[in-house]
Amino acid sequence: MNTKQFLRVKLSATPKGIEVLAITAGIGNGWDFSAAVLEQSLDLWQGVECFADHTLEHHSVRDLGGVLNSPLWDLEAQGIKAIMTPTGPAAAVFMDLAQASIDHPEISVGLSADILMQVDGKKVIKIVKIKSLDAVTHPARGGKFVRVLQSQEGEGMKKKGINPETGIEEEIEVEDPTSAKLEANNQAVAKLLDETQRQAQLQEAVEKSDKTLAATCGFLLTAALQASKLPEVVKIRLQKTYEGKVFEPADLNKAIEEAKLEVSALTAGGSIQGPSRINGMFSSEDQIKAAVYDLLGVEREPELKAVKPARLSGIRELYLGLTGDYDLHGGVDLTHALFQLTTTNFSVLVKNALNKALVNQWNSFGSAGYNWWQDIVTVEHFNTLNDITWMLFGTVGSLPTVLEGGEYTPLMIGDNGETSSFVKKGGYVGLTLEAIDRDDIGALKRMPKELAFAAIRELSATIAAIFTTASALGPTLADGGTLFNNVVVTTAGGHANLLTTALGTDYTAWEAMAMAMYKQPMLVSNLAGYIGTGKLMAVNPKYCLVPRALRGAANTLFVNRQAGYGIENLYYGQVFPITVPEWTDTTDWAAVADPKILPGIMVGERFGLVPEVFIAGNESDPAVFMNDESRIKVRSLLAVGVADFRPLHKENVAGG
Repeated sequence: MNTKQFLRVKLSATPKGIEVLAITAGIGNGWDFSAAVLEQSLDLWQGVECFADHTLEHHSVRDLGGVLNSPLWDLEAQGIKAIMTPTGPAAAVFMDLAQASIDHPEISVGLSADILMQVDGKKVIKIVKIKSLDAVTHPARGGKFVRVLQSQEGEGMKKKGINPETGIEEEIEVEDPTSAKLEANNQAVAKLLDETQRQAQLQEAVEKSDKTLAATCGFLLTAALQASKLPEVVKIRLQKTYEGKVFEPADLNKAIEEAKLEVSALTAGGSIQGPSRINGMFSSEDQIKAAVYDLLGVEREPELKAVKPARLSGIRELYLGLTGDYDLHGGVDLTHALFQLTTTNFSVLVKNALNKALVNQWNSFGSAGYNWWQDIVTVEHFNTLNDITWMLFGTVGSLPTVLEGGEYTPLMIGDNGETSSFVKKGGYVGLTLEAIDRDDIGALKRMPKELAFAAIRELSATIAAIFTTASALGPTLADGGTLFNNVVVTTAGGHANLLTTALGTDYTAWEAMAMAMYKQPMLVSNLAGYIGTGKLMAVNPKYCLVPRALRGAANTLFVNRQAGYGIENLYYGQVFPITVPEWTDTTDWAAVADPKILPGIMVGERFGLVPEVFIAGNESDPAVFMNDESRIKVRSLLAVGVADFRPLHKENVAGG
């Protein structure tokens, strides 16, 4: 008997899915898709429905033929690759199209995505949503069928043949090794992506925890040093040691206690030597500090109010008493110093007193009207001198309605490109050893007043110039328009905040200007089609800015309780006139909204609005060595700019 059997086999395959390339980087239908934008949209492709025809209207359920799964970034193709699982009434259509396009590459059949996106010109900057991926002829941006995958896990390839032992025809399941390998790879990739995402989330949580801990230590450091009552120089030393670091509270407390013991040992029994001996509850530093404040005519700090120091005769006594420099070499000889201090010196004492005097003078000049700008600007503190991009308010005009089970839509957030840079202002005044020896205390006492006046007038002029620069049209903003112009707001650079009407003796001009400001639209976006389309800001002006020549007219309109003929002034307490000392045009005027509601003019400060005073007076300083001169330097670091044109309005009246 011939035992050799010939098995007749008929193979068939049940399709598991279709590997597709959904989209690739490049130009499609005129839109420029970058690889970075596509890769960022990877998660949006999971679960996208596939239809057997491409239409801008609603798809028919009869055309549903598949769903996308397992989207991956294909580095070689520079596109998004995924598995399309055939499902729905048109599943067979997709299988036939896929096989036809693979068997006959010359047929221009592929895939095209219906995408909701944000653009800048013709450049796609973000993909917001993938509506569908559809079968089309002549695809626009690289979509194509890659290969048809065969099933596994019980749906494997089936074969029929005569069993040589039983003689019976049987159907046998055969596993497709290619499909099994592909499925294993897909599962491995999915696990790797999940682990990568988990690690990224864990790292982000660790970084946030580190920042929170560092900030908490910073608050603890500030509070502990303020409560320690240590001398300022010791506080500064501890601040530098622990600032920006994470530390244990016990370590900081130990360092503060050790510093207290050190200061106590150095100052034990110390007192000011002079015509009378001063002892009591105050340290020698407190005594001499109070004496310096009195000498320069500076109001003492509250904790020094009760100190009764010996009166200094002049700057010469202070200098010689602290330095012992009777030969005027510019150095320090503590063996001859009258005032034996350990934690401060002549330069520090004079600098601190001058800084306090400068602040007092700044406030005095502000009360005289030179801080007219403080009601119309927004002041912000910054921790670096980097260029500032000002934040813009009033960009989300409304919240769309979301139906039950419906999808949330992205909000259009208005963008702002207004930036400012810090500008350093300052200079120095020389205090020569000859002036000290002549006891020229008058020159030293005048210095804070001179410096404060120069600084506050400089800031006043900088802010006033925002309204008068460029022929009274103001600086050019990021949208290409001058701050003040009468171009409609639906045009790029159009601000519609410039009129030419005189203030007048009634409220006609004011009402016209107020209505123009009230109708300013919220900034939805600077993209074409959105400019000037936002809701009304609906903000009225609060301040009327005038030159000195219009002060009386403004007061008559807004300050008087009665508008005339016994009629109650409806604007009383609603609008406040402000005189701008730098304005020389006698007819131009302006209006500003309340910056607490809508910020317009911005001032950024790094070390405060009031300038700082520094003194270089050690014998090793070049000026002391070369010129017998201690240099008193003043420095101001401020950034002034415009964040938004909407709360600002100008009236440029001809003939002024």
